[in-house]
Amino acid sequence: MKQRALSHICFSEKFGRQMRLIAGPRQSGKTSLAKIFLKKHHADQLYYNWDQRIIRDTYYKNPYFFQSDVFNSRRRDSKYWVCFDELHKLPKWKNYLKDVFDRFESDITFVVTGSAKLDIFRKSGDSLAGRYFLFHLFPMSLQELAQKGAFTWKKIPSAKSIITACFDSEKRYQKELDSLIKYSGFPEPLTKQSSVFHTRWKRDYIDRIIREDLRDLTKIASLDNIAKCLLLLPERIGSPLSVNSLVRDIEVNYQSVKNYLSAMEMSYLIFRISPYASHIARSIKKEQKCYLMDWTRITNPGIRFENVMAVQIWTWVHRLNDAGLGDFELKYVRTREGKETDFLILKESKPWMLIEIKLSRTHIDTHHTKMAAQLGDVPFIQLVHEDGIAEKPTPNTFHLSASRFFPYLP
Repeated sequence: MKQRALSHICFSEKFGRQMRLIAGPRQSGKTSLAKIFLKKHHADQLYYNWDQRIIRDTYYKNPYFFQSDVFNSRRRDSKYWVCFDELHKLPKWKNYLKDVFDRFESDITFVVTGSAKLDIFRKSGDSLAGRYFLFHLFPMSLQELAQKGAFTWKKIPSAKSIITACFDSEKRYQKELDSLIKYSGFPEPLTKQSSVFHTRWKRDYIDRIIREDLRDLTKIASLDNIAKCLLLLPERIGSPLSVNSLVRDIEVNYQSVKNYLSAMEMSYLIFRISPYASHIARSIKKEQKCYLMDWTRITNPGIRFENVMAVQIWTWVHRLNDAGLGDFELKYVRTREGKETDFLILKESKPWMLIEIKLSRTHIDTHHTKMAAQLGDVPFIQLVHEDGIAEKPTPNTFHLSASRFFPYLP
């Protein structure tokens, strides 16, 4: 089992007494992450899965059923760790968390794992304010496959310093990158490396999310339309997404398509990034770009590679935020003339790193370097799938193989 970068972050003592809520796509490894941590601390018995009826029945008899297990587990020389998995399936689970946190916060640190609902209640407001930190676990990244990088930093260096360090790295991880591209970053198909298994897994994965997760989380009656919408997205990846075109293809109204997209985003099937604009209102009005968390549904090699890179960058940005190393955002840049650069990372709302994705080595278009200069002379990097690329046309412009960049990120 590869070590997950989040394990170095979410269980750190620097986050104090707060509960650790871990959200992310279904089957991204949240349960394994928690179990491995508990086993390392000789607390295997302090994992409770609320999918199991015996746990729910025990809870109804005694809401603090875990207390005896906790204080019998080991010497009280530090705080105990207790994991509640799938707790959101318990009615009024937020009230229960508030109760156990207030009662046991001096002795126990609670870890709560789940998917969509953990993110939803945070955005809608909740009674747990000040009692938790939310962390995100996404599919395996190239950095995790390579087991490089420090994973924990006290301070993030400049964007140019990070790129330079990757540029100077000697080893590349092309084989690991190609495995990600072929099998996705979800641990089970990625580990098995079987096309037959992956084909079945991919179909069942969507069915379970739509029939189980979205049925419980949304009021959408025609769940088949979500599946239809998802089927239409691969050909639209990497370009500004036109909701109106989906309206015509699915033959439903505009609000319905918006609801479908929100539902898919809520369940981590997709994520969307907005265009960068110095005026926030302008950015909101422009069309977003959409990417799939499982890029193996995309057949076009160039579009699939861009989607893989999007997930890698998206994961990195969230990891930096979860680690408390700054306020990072992911955008894309599009001029009025239609010139576009794939990704722009913002740090503290200011342009920080500009990134373009290409399948193979090509000349760097001048509009990218001009945009980098206009954005405050931020470093520009063109990442390619092609192996063995490491060029520096100008002091602030880099041309680099993706297999050489992502494994060494902080």
